[in-house]
Amino acid sequence: MAAQRGVTLKLATSLDGRIGTASGESRWITGEESRRTVHELRAAHDAVLIGVETAIVDDPELTVRLAGFEGAQPARVVLDSRQRLPLGSKLALTARQVPTFALTTSPPAADLAASGVTIIQTPADADGRPSPRAVLDALAEAGLARIMIEGGGRVAASFLAHGLVDQIEWFRAPILLGAAGRPAVGALPLHRLADAPSFIRVGVSPSGADLWERYERR
Repeated sequence: MAAQRGVTLKLATSLDGRIGTASGESRWITGEESRRTVHELRAAHDAVLIGVETAIVDDPELTVRLAGFEGAQPARVVLDSRQRLPLGSKLALTARQVPTFALTTSPPAADLAASGVTIIQTPADADGRPSPRAVLDALAEAGLARIMIEGGGRVAASFLAHGLVDQIEWFRAPILLGAAGRPAVGALPLHRLADAPSFIRVGVSPSGADLWERYERR
């Protein structure tokens, strides 16, 4: 499965666009077939990107785990303005086996760098977090051009608000979690419908019990 050059936002949600319950439980919303497709999508990208809150709460590996897969693992990228990625996290513990980057707004922390994580200091946005455009520029300099965003909602909203998401891969499970559930996309600074990020649906198909929708930026 070939990925286009640019930024892909992957969403795995309930029918009402939630990625977890009010208590934070999120595994597994979507089914096995959808999760397998996500691993195929990871394999088609140069890097998988998440926010540090997702790294702390979920402690993901962000690797391609497919039977018979022998290709290069995508780099793992964490947006971590204050370098809070735990040294005991799966990402830090395996940083010498799979390239792992922390994009931060502060000078590199010696202990995190010693774990094998590559720390890149970037300019901050208005909220003091790594600027999405600066993040993509830094990753491009590192040879990482095809980026897949996997969470969380605030990271998704930031890249969408800056017009930097080129395609969306949306896996929607046939459950409802309600307004108290964790949203897939955080707050967007919108005052008019005309300002909303706009996409064209280019594909929709069953994925086991789920629905897989594909969108491209309008």
